[in-house]
Amino acid sequence: MPEGPSIVILKEEVQQFTGKKILDVSGNSTVDIQRLKNKTIQEFKTWGKHFLICFEGFTVKIHMLMFGTYRVNERKQTQPRLSMVFSDGEINFYTCSIKILEGDINAIYDWSEDVMNDNWDSKKAKQSLENQPYEMICDALLDQNIFAGVGNIIKNEVLYRCKIHPESLVGKIPFDDMNAIITECSVYSFEFLYWKKKHELKKHWEAYTKTVCLRCNLPMIRKHTGHRNRRSFFCTNCQKLHT
Repeated sequence: MPEGPSIVILKEEVQQFTGKKILDVSGNSTVDIQRLKNKTIQEFKTWGKHFLICFEGFTVKIHMLMFGTYRVNERKQTQPRLSMVFSDGEINFYTCSIKILEGDINAIYDWSEDVMNDNWDSKKAKQSLENQPYEMICDALLDQNIFAGVGNIIKNEVLYRCKIHPESLVGKIPFDDMNAIITECSVYSFEFLYWKKKHELKKHWEAYTKTVCLRCNLPMIRKHTGHRNRRSFFCTNCQKLHT
């Protein structure tokens, strides 16, 4: 599943179509995509893992799910979920979820929840975490209403950097460590973006998919953790468990 930084890259790749009219629409989506024909794109936005195509009065929300892909000015052999053709190019989306949101997009999304948005509010994230003290931190970091854009890679890398065991309970994590985790969610997301653009993201992973701890030279534990049952990679020697 693409994480927030990958969706930001998508937004940057399609900026050429801002202010352009859609001349033709096709695809196997069950929503009324023909509504987009002859409409002009006002703006492209992102909120976490959501890609937003904004028109006057409504917005198309695209979620890549687990296996979604896209092509700009080219096509795959498979039928797209949504294809938009302009006078000077096209955008094609595959194997994704598409929904139409009515009204003002700013009334629908809280931009302060997006770790890569200029309006990201770390204090609000801290308050949200304080309301769920018995949640494992591995689950809390994947809560898109607190850390929109954070996915499993970012979760693992942030917890490794901050030396916190993924099964630690939110309410038991020391104040300074929790602040560090919240800060790193945004910091690492922008580093992820930088490395992804340079096609070198994987070489910077310190925890995700790793078998040996870089700090301790001991085996990394691989385990599905929390009620979300997502993969965690961690070192029981240097990542402290708070329960």
